[in-house]
Amino acid sequence: MRCIKESPNLDIEIVAAGMHLMAEFGNTVMEIEKDKFRLHRMHIVYSQDIRESMSLFLGKFVQALTVKIRERKPDIILLLGDRAEMLGGAIVGVYLNIPVVHIHGGEVTSTVDELARHAITKLSHFHLVATEQSRKRIIRMGEEPWRVRVVGAPGLDSIKHEEVIPKKELYKRFHLRLTEPFLILIQHPNTFELTEVGKQIIETMEAINSLKYQTIVIYPNADAGGRQIIREIEKYRHLPFIRTFKSLPYRDYVNLLRNASALVGNSSSGIIEAPYFKLPAINIGTRQDGRERAENIIDVPYRRNKIITAIRKTLSDEAFKERVRRCQNPYGQGRAGGKIANILRRIKLDQKLLQKRIIY
Repeated sequence: MRCIKESPNLDIEIVAAGMHLMAEFGNTVMEIEKDKFRLHRMHIVYSQDIRESMSLFLGKFVQALTVKIRERKPDIILLLGDRAEMLGGAIVGVYLNIPVVHIHGGEVTSTVDELARHAITKLSHFHLVATEQSRKRIIRMGEEPWRVRVVGAPGLDSIKHEEVIPKKELYKRFHLRLTEPFLILIQHPNTFELTEVGKQIIETMEAINSLKYQTIVIYPNADAGGRQIIREIEKYRHLPFIRTFKSLPYRDYVNLLRNASALVGNSSSGIIEAPYFKLPAINIGTRQDGRERAENIIDVPYRRNKIITAIRKTLSDEAFKERVRRCQNPYGQGRAGGKIANILRRIKLDQKLLQKRIIY
């Protein structure tokens, strides 16, 4: 977004909705405001911790975004990933005849996220993908090759440009002891396993409780089941080695990744950002099944003894540590932003772009 803002002949406006505007998830819209982008708040949130709330959210979001897009008349709608907001943005773009450009399409994941991601791909007019495998996958979905470009993961660009916080200052800020390792825990709900998400986070938290390593726990996303996870996390807040946060400024989060001993949970951050820092990631459960990954990942089920064994391995297995130090990140080296801005500057907004054809 910064590259677009700084690029000749381009301007950018942000629509923020959903968990960005929810106090229980940290009101992260304030982080967008700090970056001084032109911002449109759309006060549509996830009302309950059930599947129906996601569908209701999407319907309301499509209605409100239609009005906003009609008012602002953008040349392009730019989307990233697989969230409901992105699916809504793609739907609005298609029906208002505005080109939709999608970042991070073509990836294999799990849960409803995978279905949403591929639906966004079929609704989008141009694809800026993170890896060569994703490019090939999108072409096999019937998209014309000229519509698909490999740019890498833009999340890695942010890492390169964030200020490095001195280690002592970082540890003091988060009340961490310099002489001991610390973990970061982020575990989101798997929407296909809603009846199990409470039990699943208990297994993880009990593993942390058994090991008693310093741990930074960050709230999950607002998908159905997220509030169940939060309720269980809060039961462990009193433990002296646990620090719990609704969200963190990206600058702080990046610096925690830079200094942590391992990332635990099921966040895509373990897949995309962690290998940039040569950081071990214990990937729990099925949420990231099928994603391209580096050698920093240890996959485990939702069982505390397996999680404990994996954490211990990241701290003591020298062969594994060496493998992580040598790992190559399949999502690029943090140069996506400039590539994306250059493509957007040159993209030809014509009928050929808008009128898609399946090529098989």
